[in-house]
Amino acid sequence: MSTSTVGHDADIVDQHPEHPTIQTIARDYITKLRGGDLGSLPAVLGLVVLFLVFTALRPERFPSQFNVANLTNQAAAIIVLSMGLVFVLLLGEIDLSAGYIGGTAAAVTGVVMTEHNWPWIPSLLACLATGAVIGGVIGLLVARLGIPSFVVSLAFFLGLQGVLLVVVGEGGTIAYRNEVILSLNNDPMPVWLGWLMAVAGLAAFAVLSWLSDARRRKTGLEVQSVLQWALKTAALVILVLAVVAYLSMERSPNPTLKSIKGVPLVVAIIVGLLVLLTYVLNRTQWGRHIYAVGGNAEAARRAGINVLRVKLTCFVMTGTLAAFAGLLIASRNNSVSTSTGGGTFLLFGVGAAVIGGTSLFGGKGKVSSAIIGGLVIAVIANGMGLLRQSTGNVYMITGLVLLVAASVDAISRRRASASGRA
Repeated sequence: MSTSTVGHDADIVDQHPEHPTIQTIARDYITKLRGGDLGSLPAVLGLVVLFLVFTALRPERFPSQFNVANLTNQAAAIIVLSMGLVFVLLLGEIDLSAGYIGGTAAAVTGVVMTEHNWPWIPSLLACLATGAVIGGVIGLLVARLGIPSFVVSLAFFLGLQGVLLVVVGEGGTIAYRNEVILSLNNDPMPVWLGWLMAVAGLAAFAVLSWLSDARRRKTGLEVQSVLQWALKTAALVILVLAVVAYLSMERSPNPTLKSIKGVPLVVAIIVGLLVLLTYVLNRTQWGRHIYAVGGNAEAARRAGINVLRVKLTCFVMTGTLAAFAGLLIASRNNSVSTSTGGGTFLLFGVGAAVIGGTSLFGGKGKVSSAIIGGLVIAVIANGMGLLRQSTGNVYMITGLVLLVAASVDAISRRRASASGRA
């Protein structure tokens, strides 16, 4: 075969993007990154680097099965809170009261369970309803009266602290005794159930993503190649099965007294929320309207989108997920106190979303970014705790990471605007 023929064949490959090679996929991805479309890549790289650094510094403790499982339990509440905050951040809004919404809802749950002996299902519904109502009131004030969300949520931030003090009592606590609620952020699943859910979930992902690509291909829409689908699916399968296998090992300090193995139950809850909320944002009309309003509210209004309703429902969603996050804190601590949902909880929730790739300017972000950002924050706190670093150092490092994430977001938006991708 002549050189000219080889060159001609290469040109043919380049002109048929439906049959790309790994090299062309990599080249296209690098081009996308240079155009400012970074997505969650900086957060993922940061998470990997942090994990490797702490593993090198504390190899006997940090990567152990016990600590990895403990880390997921520590991150769970922040991740769920951040998932809720993604909805208002996509609008370019903020909810400063989300942390104390969680604390107040957890206190209501404690009261109905402890003082009124409600079963766990009605207690859980009372928790979620409390968050939804508070979020709805905030949403009404923001959407209907036009009060800036910063001011409204700041007022609720202060007011809900008072509500929490009244319900719990200054310096008091309400103990959680319901075994189901306590298991949410403490207990692992049976090993067999973890494997079953992992295999079933991976199979469902592979089939549904393939069918989705097939439908888009038939209608002539842009779609990933079969090779890209295969690479993504294989990477996800390897990662998930490796994590499940690792957490299925015995991790109890004293297995003769109590065996602890299996994927933490809260991981399954977070994955379930990820699937549900990602579907809502990507596959429903409401989700598309959220991105449209966040991108340009006036243009969305002129296109016939009910901007006020979108804002209201987003605040309701944020309040509901904040309530569940507060319940996870109380489950982890076996009680609710006046500090539940306070301190740095809200700041870490917002930071997790931003670190994961959600833009503070609105219109850009995913629910998955909350998980990545939440893990970054948890790894910093967990790893530096094992290194016996002070709380002040943990705050400084976390603040630095958040500042870097915000800077990356601003730079990527500028580059995307310059390249015409914005």
